[in-house]
Amino acid sequence: MLNARVKLRHLMAFQEVARLNSMARAAQTLSITQPAMSKTIRELEEIVGAALFARSPSGVTLTAAGSMLLRHAGPALRSLDAGFRAVHQTSAQAVVRLGALSSVEQGLLPRALVRLAQTLPGVRVQVTTGSSAYLLSRLGLGELEMVVGRMSEAREIRGLHFEPLYHEPLVLVARAGHALVAAEVDIDAAALAEAAWVIPPEATTLREQVERFWVEQGGWCPPIALETLSLSLSRRYVLATDAVWVAPLDAVREDLAAGVLVRLQVALEAHGGALGLCTNLSLPLSAGAEQLQACLREIAAEVSDADVDDAEVNADGQTPFDL
Repeated sequence: MLNARVKLRHLMAFQEVARLNSMARAAQTLSITQPAMSKTIRELEEIVGAALFARSPSGVTLTAAGSMLLRHAGPALRSLDAGFRAVHQTSAQAVVRLGALSSVEQGLLPRALVRLAQTLPGVRVQVTTGSSAYLLSRLGLGELEMVVGRMSEAREIRGLHFEPLYHEPLVLVARAGHALVAAEVDIDAAALAEAAWVIPPEATTLREQVERFWVEQGGWCPPIALETLSLSLSRRYVLATDAVWVAPLDAVREDLAAGVLVRLQVALEAHGGALGLCTNLSLPLSAGAEQLQACLREIAAEVSDADVDDAEVNADGQTPFDL
């Protein structure tokens, strides 16, 4: 049973200090004085019998005990907030809080959202984008209900539940008419090393895969023209230049089918990464989130089946090769 001495103000203050790493900024956020904030944290530390923060002139950081409490307090507060909103807004529009990686923004997710709107009219989806580390951290705190994309390699996924939907490779593409496309039979490491590349930014799992590929090919590093997670920016840049783009297959399916972009037959990875959805099992999903899960599974099955059909139709004895 929860200690009766623990009040909601203790947990709210604790979460804000942990989020901001500062007593002063947390106090300002909660509209209380800094002494009052410090007193509240001391009271909570006395109740739990452990120091929750390590103090220093530059701010505060969580101790091991503080990190343990945050893993439970964050989701609990989010769940409590969801309960309050459910009681007071029973007639309001349902909201699904979703985190989406760029790997699904172009194909899987839009199709799933359209199907959700058809099967559950009135639902509103709040989509937050960013890196896997950022989104999974917010999921762990209960600020998101679900994250969808390619993220199984991310360190932050530990302690969360990941459900793979299908495997999808990173592909290397260029605009139609690109010199590498025209001379693809003669493509080699030297030609790729001279081309400008559009790649995901550092500290992302997709970037790590790209760098692993470079190492496997002898340690060369081509000129980098653009680092971004934005699919629309990458697409426009590649269509207007001679750069090559490392993209999730889901992001370029339509352009490949239309012949606007051409896939270079270069194997960036031996096997595609697992694209799926991640949830925090300590928090119950809303009805809208559960329905969105079902839509994602349905669309993923259709995409996977289409890939198999395409492979059978286009099989000609050639496969993407390592340089």
